[in-house]
Amino acid sequence: MAPNLQSGRQLRPIDLARGHGLSTQAVRNYEEAGILPAAGRTPHGYRTYTPLHALALAAFLALVPGHGHHTATSIMRAVNEGEVDEAFRLIDESHAQSLDDRRTLRAVENALRDLGSATTPAAAPEHRATSGPAASGPTASGPTASGSVTAAAGADGTFIGPLADELGIRPATLRKWERAGLVRPRRDPLTGYRVYGEADVRDARLAHQLRRGGYLLEQIAPLIAQVRAAGGLEPLEAALHDWRGRLSARARAMLSGAAELETYLRERR
Repeated sequence: MAPNLQSGRQLRPIDLARGHGLSTQAVRNYEEAGILPAAGRTPHGYRTYTPLHALALAAFLALVPGHGHHTATSIMRAVNEGEVDEAFRLIDESHAQSLDDRRTLRAVENALRDLGSATTPAAAPEHRATSGPAASGPTASGPTASGSVTAAAGADGTFIGPLADELGIRPATLRKWERAGLVRPRRDPLTGYRVYGEADVRDARLAHQLRRGGYLLEQIAPLIAQVRAAGGLEPLEAALHDWRGRLSARARAMLSGAAELETYLRERR
């Protein structure tokens, strides 16, 4: 509720501080940072505030949970300097970031849902050896000049060719993902071929889903790392639930901050 803006009503720093559980030094710091308008002064040099300062403080404290301390400070400073359009731009940027976070969460949830309906590991067809004596060599059906592999690794995993075919991508793409740390296939000790185990297939599928959603490799790598740290997809569900809750809490905080800021802007006019 907005305080009664009685003409000439004066508030001491302690009056502002007590209402929000702050110290008087914090109130002075907020004024010096531009979060509050400049205080008046008594003939003896003591600071005096008004109910408008109380509205400014309430607006700032309401903005912090949704936008963060730094952005909330910049918003209030812009308003107090008369740059209201700049304050709106900062708010828009913060909302855009929140939307990006929500899209990322949705992409991860969709990828996990798709993975849950898929079979893992990839089916391992029988070895299709090339003809001729070279077929028994270590590079016959392994990483050739084109990097393709025409055989599956058996029960312990799958080779690059079958996995690429399953995902509908080129083997070169899997090698690129490996360099970016998205997949970590082992090497067969006899042939040197890449062998993708169950966890590698899971990571490749997750990376594939996120790439289809438009995410960059550097954005995907931390998510893959979270899956590995969680020990699989199921433990990650708890983290996603917490992430979803934090996004919702931030959205509500942004609404509360907007209401307090609108009250302050209206009274400033």
